[in-house]
Amino acid sequence: MSKETLAWLNSNTLIGFTDSRGYAWHYRADQQGETNHYPGAIPVGDVSRRLFDWEALERPIYVESPVTGGLDVVPDRKAIVRSDTGAVMGVFSDGYLPHPYQEWLVDNVAQLLDDDLAIGSAGLLRGGAVAWVSVEVPDTITTPEGVAFRPNLLATTSFDGSLATTYKRIVTNVVCDNTMAAGLGEKGQQTKVKHSRNSNLRLGEARQALAIVHTIAEDFAAEVAELCRIEVNDRQWAAFLDAHAPVPEEKGRARTSAEKHRDTLTRLWDHDARVSPWRGTGWGVVQAVNTYTHHEQTVRGTSRAERNMLRAVTGGADSLDGDTLATLRTLLPA
Repeated sequence: MSKETLAWLNSNTLIGFTDSRGYAWHYRADQQGETNHYPGAIPVGDVSRRLFDWEALERPIYVESPVTGGLDVVPDRKAIVRSDTGAVMGVFSDGYLPHPYQEWLVDNVAQLLDDDLAIGSAGLLRGGAVAWVSVEVPDTITTPEGVAFRPNLLATTSFDGSLATTYKRIVTNVVCDNTMAAGLGEKGQQTKVKHSRNSNLRLGEARQALAIVHTIAEDFAAEVAELCRIEVNDRQWAAFLDAHAPVPEEKGRARTSAEKHRDTLTRLWDHDARVSPWRGTGWGVVQAVNTYTHHEQTVRGTSRAERNMLRAVTGGADSLDGDTLATLRTLLPA
């Protein structure tokens, strides 16, 4: 990872509740002016001051005229730029309405949630064009099967057109710091608001759709218990590998990559403390694939931390766990 990426992560992400979850892997003491890690909840004022202290401004777009050599305005189009740096984050039609981070990720979330919930993480991605705020309960929950997790409400939006404003239920798996869907077998409950001139958040409907953070604990713990009751023997594990990471017959890069993928999954399954305690269960299969994708899979074109966070905000984490379970269930007795 480049020094520039590390510098960004250490100044444009805020990590809370480190007494419960530990420091983020990208933490570097020598790149901390004002620390971005908090032993408890992140103060709301720090999110506003350190991350959201600039505006997304609408500006006209001009092109050089081939006839006059002057600048002509492009009709019905506009750019969204950062007020502090002038960086262009996106180009849109006139119908696009930016959702200011402070209003949509802090003020609206405060209206959705109870007083005993607090900010656990917040940050900017893609040069500030994507942002998130995650709200969670103060205490880590541990199931009887030994799975420690933290329920979250993730609020996210963008100024580059990649995301509608989204509020969704997710879970942070503490042992590996992975993001998982609150409902492993399906996409997590969420509500979305498009960036249009008629957009508005109906708080009552949002509360009902999300069922708020407190209900995540029961839902997720029940899923963990169910998956831990599913037995996966050595033959079924081998069959899962064949279905999940098939090896091409012809030698070459694809075959080498598939073999490496399978070897890494098996190492996690047999020996890694993030997975092996649940070896031989359906939960162990989900944990192996999720941990591999978050921490072992090759990442290109961005940092691992940014890739993982983008997967959380765009729904890739939900699809990952759901696809893993769908594959596993095709191999189990009816």
